[in-house]
Amino acid sequence: MTNVKGLGNPAVVLTACILVNLTIQILYVWSLLRVDLANYWHWSPQQAGLPFTLVLVFFATGALIGGRLQDKFGPRWVAAAGGLMVGAGLMLSGIITGALGDGPAATGNYNYFEGLGYLPVMGSPVGIALSFGVLTGLGIGFGYGSVLPASLKWYHPSKKGLIGGMVLGGFALASVIYAPITMWLLSRDGGSIESTFLFLGIGVAIIAFIMAQFVKNPPEGYVAPEPKNLAGAAFSEAPLDFDYKQMVKTPVFYLMFATFALVASIGLMMIGNIRNITELQLPGYEGVTIIGIGIVVFLISFVAVINTLGRIAGGSLSDKIGRTNTLLIAIGLQMATMLAFYFFTSTPLLILGFALIGACFGVFLTMFPALTGDQFGLKNYGFNYGIMYMAYAVAALIAPVLADNLYALTGNFLLTYLICAAMMVVAAVLVFLLKRALKARNLELDEMRAKQTP
Repeated sequence: MTNVKGLGNPAVVLTACILVNLTIQILYVWSLLRVDLANYWHWSPQQAGLPFTLVLVFFATGALIGGRLQDKFGPRWVAAAGGLMVGAGLMLSGIITGALGDGPAATGNYNYFEGLGYLPVMGSPVGIALSFGVLTGLGIGFGYGSVLPASLKWYHPSKKGLIGGMVLGGFALASVIYAPITMWLLSRDGGSIESTFLFLGIGVAIIAFIMAQFVKNPPEGYVAPEPKNLAGAAFSEAPLDFDYKQMVKTPVFYLMFATFALVASIGLMMIGNIRNITELQLPGYEGVTIIGIGIVVFLISFVAVINTLGRIAGGSLSDKIGRTNTLLIAIGLQMATMLAFYFFTSTPLLILGFALIGACFGVFLTMFPALTGDQFGLKNYGFNYGIMYMAYAVAALIAPVLADNLYALTGNFLLTYLICAAMMVVAAVLVFLLKRALKARNLELDEMRAKQTP
């Protein structure tokens, strides 16, 4: 076993990975800004949802590219580049918003960028889609795709679910921080969407760049210390390493990919519409406050906390009872929630509903990173999981657009809830098939390990 001393502290690397993820995750800031932007620019629900859809798609694309770069060059500068890209995308969004002149940025004291409106794309809602959706999305993906592989490599395979859950939990917890900061930036004297984008971008770029300097892979030959309670773990064998060409030839990959796309869709449809759903199902929501803050801001922060706990608890539970068993529990709970959600028309029930959605979404997003490492190893993990994460891009491309169109068509989310419940039925069937395929594949992996043993 390689001694940890002098090679880097796993706890420091893990903390840095969590903080990078926490800093770059500004996805759900859009939930607080989209309504005001749409009202000023008279956007349809579909137009208001475009930047969010693009940021999710390019986030997944960035994770694929960043994962590949991380495998080749290490995680430090890939994570740093990701943080700078997120910051640049936010700042550019502020400049473009200001160039609109008569839009929401003009509610501030002085609009520094109004004179830039004559430039191509500047002062155009399409510009916001490109700056926030494309540049920011790619940056988030670079950061995400580099810190997750690095953190897993420092710890024993039996802790893959827990460590992955902690790193991804930082990603989820970001909304708790960004929601109140965003609302404060908007509501302060002279506050505007223009300045909100700018200040958030500056902060993200500085903090993420600094934290990225502590993110690194363990040295060649490093073996993680074996935990004392290994006997109770569901996953204790070191995974065998496969490249992406070998991975995509297995039935397991396609079952995982399809299941991931389905289960991710529900969280994306629901969390991206927290404000719209609250407005529809809780009349007079503007006057509802929880612990002194508005219900929408509370829900965004609360869902983030529950999502974080779901990622950590789900990852830890899956280390003990298995990934597919944990998936089935979350799928059943999510399906029941979606069938009942239309009737959640009081504050306590709405909080409960979004809590269940957030927790299940957290579990789903932790299972597939762990499953990818279990089945295909950590040597090529960055690119392998980047490919697997394209399932999230498929969900991001379809799910929010579907929800926005159904909302525009019906004026409510009932049909969306029913479709989500049906998708969970299909996902459950896929997990049962995956369970069978994994059993056969694990026997094959055991045979490979036996041949490698001297």
